[in-house]
Amino acid sequence: MPGVHPKSLLLSHGLRPKRSFGQNFLADDHLAARIAELAVPTPAGTAIEIGAGLGAFTRPLLERAQCVIAIERDRDMCRVLRNDLEQQLLSRRLVLLEADAKSISVSELAAGRPAPHVLTGNLPYQISGPILRLAVAAADAVVRVVFLVQLEVAERVVALPATKEYGALSVFLQARFEAHRLLRVRRGAFFPQPSVDSAVISLEPRATPLARETRAFRELVTAAFAQRRKKLRNAWQGLLGLDADALAHAAREAGVDLDARGETLSPQQFAGMEREVSR
Repeated sequence: MPGVHPKSLLLSHGLRPKRSFGQNFLADDHLAARIAELAVPTPAGTAIEIGAGLGAFTRPLLERAQCVIAIERDRDMCRVLRNDLEQQLLSRRLVLLEADAKSISVSELAAGRPAPHVLTGNLPYQISGPILRLAVAAADAVVRVVFLVQLEVAERVVALPATKEYGALSVFLQARFEAHRLLRVRRGAFFPQPSVDSAVISLEPRATPLARETRAFRELVTAAFAQRRKKLRNAWQGLLGLDADALAHAAREAGVDLDARGETLSPQQFAGMEREVSR
């Protein structure tokens, strides 16, 4: 409930945070409202929320979106939401799904709902990778993705080539989205307090993707970062059935130096290599 600290709200329902679920509840209503505004800058459409928890985001999202689809796998949290947001559920402006967000189809959930569609939520650290990959799969179905993630994850999302944070996740996301880090959120904004700070990231789908996640693109990127110190010539050896001559030809056409390491290639260069090996 607005203005009620998560600790008090949990106690009122006889609950405690569950470490196994990575639960760190946002305890700042003003910040929650700000993030909801970033996710839904113009009141309209449908917001699909990952990990509704106690409803810190759900409530301000309901003030902005025509429809909110809240996904929460913890049945105790679902019980709290059903109790506290009964009117919104009855009016069907809120749809509550007790489900594992990693298994959902964003495009199926969005189908038939008011446009535009956005994906948002406060992501527990242990599922941030799978949910960000889910966002890649959903890029054609949404106009915006706004997540609150641990700072380390945010830095990987927006990382530039040849930096220690840059990796496969950076490439997969930046191939489909324009990625931005918007706000840094101090650890004291959560209950229980985590050991690290967090950040808000925004992912805006590219009008023309640099690459789609084909088998070739996925294998090229994954192999390039599997052993970061390996040169691409060795990392890609025998990949996709390519012999040394075919690999050299594709790299030459794509402008990729096989004596470089994967961490130096931009998403555009990975996309160029994918086009060449797929010819």
